[in-house]
Amino acid sequence: MISRYSLPKMSSVWQDESKFAKFLEIELLACEAQAKSGKIPKKAAQFIRRKAKFNLKRVNELERKTQHDVVAFVSCVGESLGPYAKYLHIGLTSSDLLDTTLALQVKEACDILIEGLERLLEVLARKARLYKDMVCIGRTHGVHAEPTTFGLKLAVMYDEMRRNLERLQWEKDAFAVGKLSGAVGTYSNIDPAIEAYVLRKLGLKPASVATQIISRDIHAEFINVLAIIGASLEKFATEIRHLQRTEVLEVEEPFSQGQKGSSAMPHKRNPVICERICGLARLLRANALVALENVNLWHERDISHSSNERVIFPDSTLGLDYILNKFSEVIKGLKVYPENMLKNLIKTKGLIFSQRLLLALMRKGLTRSKAYDLVQKLAMKSWKDELDFEELVLKDNSITKYLNAKQIESCFNLDYYLRNINKIFKKIGL
Repeated sequence: MISRYSLPKMSSVWQDESKFAKFLEIELLACEAQAKSGKIPKKAAQFIRRKAKFNLKRVNELERKTQHDVVAFVSCVGESLGPYAKYLHIGLTSSDLLDTTLALQVKEACDILIEGLERLLEVLARKARLYKDMVCIGRTHGVHAEPTTFGLKLAVMYDEMRRNLERLQWEKDAFAVGKLSGAVGTYSNIDPAIEAYVLRKLGLKPASVATQIISRDIHAEFINVLAIIGASLEKFATEIRHLQRTEVLEVEEPFSQGQKGSSAMPHKRNPVICERICGLARLLRANALVALENVNLWHERDISHSSNERVIFPDSTLGLDYILNKFSEVIKGLKVYPENMLKNLIKTKGLIFSQRLLLALMRKGLTRSKAYDLVQKLAMKSWKDELDFEELVLKDNSITKYLNAKQIESCFNLDYYLRNINKIFKKIGL
């Protein structure tokens, strides 16, 4: 079930080993900055850089006693420093480490997700061009509307995912904010220059102003962007799920050799990947709501946000990474059935050309209301009696007194609907 692309990489971003390694680098850089400003001896900073280390098992052991992960971490590192441990964590508060580390984790996660988005865009672009002129029926309200092309369906997906890529690239920069401003953000026990030095070394910007934490509107925005991207993927997966229905069967997600669709029915080939995508997209939206709830905290902070952030950030980035790559696999291996597209296109016996006939009558001087009534009357007869719509129109005096046979036949020309497809593709760079 794990994507062969980046899921293991994404998982490593959120491992405790990686988190504490970031904690340690922040502490080391803070000591360096303190030494440069003369706050602590240079030899202390040099010693700490050489000798400071942590042991995950020991951190966990200390945390069981202290019930505080940052205290446990600082204590564990201090055990490797002897008398120099007193220079560690000067003027800092727990959230200085936690929030700055989270910014670094999100930055790494964004890089992985951006790679996945770019890969999906590449696949969508290739398939959209391949099927640009493959005619199929367009549907509104689930009902046959007018002809479109399968390539245009994919082009819509491409354009939406391109916007999502832009959103995520913006978020990567917006979230790259850290803080080392102390207990309530006043720099009372640490100089702003220390923060500037550390964050510059880490490739982050200082928060313009903070309390004990960075304001959670930034975090809510990021998690909501992940939910938006998930919603797009759910929308695309839902389209494929419909098109794979037995009575439609215009496309089908990949079904591998030896795969089983049902424990009971050997004939089943279910759109399980697309259904999985839809299910996980719901989780992303649920996490987005949690992130919005986290914006409201008491005074300079409480920790009601902290526990759930340890869940929603890993889960949302891992979930999106997974469904992003699974959808790339779906599009790459998609089975397309042009013959079924054609069968569905003619299923309503020409009713899909009704608007062309309506407009032709209006050009002859009829009001929209009058023309609509004439066309709808014949359309409903075609529906009810399962008769060919064009033949009904050609035999109906209420229409033929305005349009001759050639003019009527021109209304049933499929090419008319495709004449601007190339322009649309050019507009979005395909």
